[in-house]
Amino acid sequence: MKTLNILFLCTGNSCRSILAEATFNALTGPHMHAMSAGSHPTGFVHPRSLALLQRAGIPTAGLYSKSWDDLPGTPDIVITVCASAAGETCPAYFGPAIRAHWGVDDPAKATGSEAEIEAAFTTAYQILRRRIEAFLALPWTRWEEGGDVALQAELARIGEQ
Repeated sequence: MKTLNILFLCTGNSCRSILAEATFNALTGPHMHAMSAGSHPTGFVHPRSLALLQRAGIPTAGLYSKSWDDLPGTPDIVITVCASAAGETCPAYFGPAIRAHWGVDDPAKATGSEAEIEAAFTTAYQILRRRIEAFLALPWTRWEEGGDVALQAELARIGEQ
């Protein structure tokens, strides 16, 4: 069985896509692998993202902010996690891949008290984790023979939850 490569994509690759990459890889088996990237990476992983992942027991070794130009391989599935409804410009991936959008507000832009900022990171993580768990619960044998349209529809449905 071929490894399914999933790319979580946003603009800065410092929070949401990093949270998704690490969470996905912690929850999946050897036949799926997540990576993350940004169209304009910040060059650092937000410290609150790392702290949240560590509190959740998710490994953070090797996580770094990277450009989509530096991907180690071609993704089979690309999931954008930017919040286009908030006026954020989502990068468009033009390579051959199944695409879905799972918009999540950027916790790096949260303002307010320490508790409010921390709550924004926790909310982003919880949304992404629920969606990843739904993704991993899909009946994968159904798509092994080329059901890309149905898979894309399922991924879109998950992003609306």
